[in-house]
Amino acid sequence: MGRTCTVCTHDEHHAVNVALVSRDPYRHIAKHYGLSVGSLSRHAKEHLPALLAKAKNAVEVAEADSLLVRVESLYRHTEAILEAAEDNNEWGTALQAIRECRCNLELLGRVTKELESASTVHLNLNPEWIELRAIIVTALEPYPDARGSVLRALESADNGR
Repeated sequence: MGRTCTVCTHDEHHAVNVALVSRDPYRHIAKHYGLSVGSLSRHAKEHLPALLAKAKNAVEVAEADSLLVRVESLYRHTEAILEAAEDNNEWGTALQAIRECRCNLELLGRVTKELESASTVHLNLNPEWIELRAIIVTALEPYPDARGSVLRALESADNGR
């Protein structure tokens, strides 16, 4: 069984970690918090990188949440402009607001990862592809083996997206 980290179990471990990240000298931190320089060194090497990675992830999540809130607010504001334009029969303004709402929805979809990218095209959902696929499958009806092979290939391509 390994030794217990005295820094991790210290009552003021958060303040010690902040001092370590701030690059305060180990001897000052040790004296202030009643720890040994060796325990600080081991903690910094063995535990601090994982804590910093978690902190970085927490900051990224907080920034994403903040961005999401701002995009949602922008969408609501644009939607209010659209409603006001419609109420006042300002159709040019309403059309511009509709375009902005669409752009805001795309941005919202990218932020929430509901849309992979505005440039991503899902061919299997494209009406022209669906029609072309039906034409190909229908044209192959006199050739059941070929039709089956094509259907299986199309199905596996759809599943492998």
